[in-house]
Amino acid sequence: MTDHPIRLFPSAEAVRHIGEGLLARTLPKAEWTHEAHLAACTWLVLERPDIALETQLPGIIRSYNEAVGGVNDDSQGYHETLTQLYIIGVRRFVACCPEEGLLGTVNALLKSDLAPRDWPFRFYSRGVLFSVAARRGWVEPDLAAI
Repeated sequence: MTDHPIRLFPSAEAVRHIGEGLLARTLPKAEWTHEAHLAACTWLVLERPDIALETQLPGIIRSYNEAVGGVNDDSQGYHETLTQLYIIGVRRFVACCPEEGLLGTVNALLKSDLAPRDWPFRFYSRGVLFSVAARRGWVEPDLAAI
């Protein structure tokens, strides 16, 4: 799960395109990559403090998924525990990131230990993370504290 090349963003505008497309539900599904998830969350933290991520991002993601033809059910689509975990991780990263600006912060995040797709498995076993309970609601980590 960690053998994917890092795809950095070329500009702050490219990051904003992702975040604004998520909010407007117009981002093409093919552009909703792992990096885009992290970039959108970072953009929201840095430039949209009016959005209460912990409470509003779940609905934003569910609506986006449905707008691009996806389904939010017990096996696909929105995942509450992963979303909340990444909000925690991105907020912590942004708070101590030495880079300045949106682009520098996003690309630093994508080069960090938080970016690999297996990062959640530092805290969760596969069985717990992929459970219906974790998809539907917040589940505390079973391997390590966040």
